[in-house]
Formats: sequence, C-alpha cells, structure tokens
Amino acid sequence: MPEQLLYAMEVTLNGLMAGVMYSLVALGFVLIFKASGVFNYAQGVLALFAALTLVGLKNGQIPFAHVINAIFGTDLHTFGWKLPALLAILLAAGVMVLLAVIIEKLVLKHLVSQAPIILFMATIGLAYFLEGLGDVMWGADIKKLDVGLPQGISETIETLTDRWFGYGFFIDNLDIVATLVAVVLVASLTIFSQYSKQGRALRAVADDHQAALSVGISLRFIWVLVWSIAGFVALVAGIMWGTKSGVQFSLSLIALKALPVLMLGGFTSIPGAIVGGLIIGVGEKLFEFSIGPMVGGATENWFAYVLALLFLVFRPQGLFGEKIIERV
Repeated sequence: MPEQLLYAMEVTLNGLMAGVMYSLVALGFVLIFKASGVFNYAQGVLALFAALTLVGLKNGQIPFAHVINAIFGTDLHTFGWKLPALLAILLAAGVMVLLAVIIEKLVLKHLVSQAPIILFMATIGLAYFLEGLGDVMWGADIKKLDVGLPQGISETIETLTDRWFGYGFFIDNLDIVATLVAVVLVASLTIFSQYSKQGRALRAVADDHQAALSVGISLRFIWVLVWSIAGFVALVAGIMWGTKSGVQFSLSLIALKALPVLMLGGFTSIPGAIVGGLIIGVGEKLFEFSIGPMVGGATENWFAYVLALLFLVFRPQGLFGEKIIERV
C-alpha cells in the first residue's frame, strides 16, 4: 500500500478522534439551545469551571485560599488530604447541579419570555463571571488533571496496523476513551430527548415559553434540569480536554471550535453535534495534510470556520437542523 495513503489513513483516524473532542463541547450548546432557543456563550467556561472544580476537590485545595490568605495573612492552601478520582468526579457533578440551580434562581427566572438576544447577553455575562469566579476560587495557574484515564499511544492499534499495513498508526488512548464516552452520551441524551416526559417538555419550552407554561410545564424546573445536564456534559468535556492539555484558562476557548461543529450539525440535533464534530475533525486534518504544505500550513486555525461559512450560505440550518419556514 502506498506510503502516502497510509499517512492519510492515520490522519483520518486522528481527525475522527479530534472531532469527538469537539463534539463533547458542542453537546452542551445543543442542550441549552433546545431548551431555550438561545446560544449559551458560557458553555466553554462551564467546561473550564467544572475542570477547575474537579482538580481542586481531588487535590483537597481550599476554595478562595488566595483571598483568605490576603485578608487574614494566613498561608493556607490545602486541607491536607486528597480525594479518590471517582468521588471527586461525583462531587464536581454535584457542584455543577448546584450551579444550575443558582443560575436559574438568580438569572433565568427573571428572563422568562424575554427576547432571545436578552438571554444570549445574559450568558455572555455569566461566562465572564464564572471565569473570574474560577480564578478566585482555585487560582490561575495551570493544573494537571489525572483521573486515571489511559494516555499515550495505543500499542494494540499500533501492533495491529503494523501487522496489516507494515506501518503502525499513532492513536492516543485518551481519544479512544473520549470516543466511547461520546457514543454513550449521545445515545443517552437522544433517548432522553425523544422518549422521556422531561425530554418532550424540554422541546415544548424551546418552541414557546408561554404555551409551555399554559399547559402546566414548569419552566424553572426544565431550565434547572437542562443546565444540570449541560453542566455534566461540560464536566465530561473538561475532564477529557483537561487531561489532554492541562486545566488552564485557555480551555474556555474550545467553545470557539464548537461553533463550526454546531453550524454543520445543526443547533437542535444531538446526533448532529457528533456528526458535525467528526466532519470538522477529519476535514481540518486532511486539509492540513494535503493542502497545508502548499499554502504555508496552519490551515487548522481557519478551515473549520470557512467550511461553516459555506454551510451558512447554502444550508444555514445545518445537516440535521430543522428547516426554518416563515409564513407571511
């Protein structure tokens, strides 16, 4: 088999894995949009805040230690113990649920029936607030996140591909785990959205807040529910990205890479978030592999956005989104 074809196959596989990582972030956007019809600008920061909280809980770090030390002149940093990874993850998930309740009580309940742009602006303010809160609570230094997930090259895949093609493919074990987690998440969320009573109520709220209220659907409960689920998805994304590249404040910028994913897959489709992520992941890797050397490289920085722009021009609802029909 030609060497260039083998390289292309390896690039494609790595692109699929990268696409899954993008999709994990995009899922949170889809959930909020389905419940409120609003793009949640804070989703990337939710992933950052969840990862910071997980690291802090796991390492036994004292929240707001810097503030306490500055006010009282102490030198406190940790409680002196560390939590098992599973317990820390469960506690972090509980924090995200509590955060969802607080967001509903302090922000969302005051914005019922407001224009979508008002809700969107609220999520922008929430994003900057949570980023600052995470900085004050846990510190701005880069943190290592280790919850026991396998990392490094998959020797099994390398051995098999070397046996089959005479060339061992480099596939990260963490990307394989992320793929499996994404499959489970998408299947679970799709079943929840389509077949559960709460899932149907969620879609009703997205269509019309007042109509949903008139038939007895609790808008406040639905918003707490969907922000809790989005918080859990953000925690999963934070774990994967934090394990891969460390927990740092640039982690919140992964939300920007989720935008093209949403434009391709559709803002209202859970499976579309995965498909869009895979297309972006594979597309940018293959484009960099084949065209990058001709144009000076670094095409991964802009390819996804150009592809999204083409979709906005020719198919603005995305591959799986609902077509918007306006009757006049």
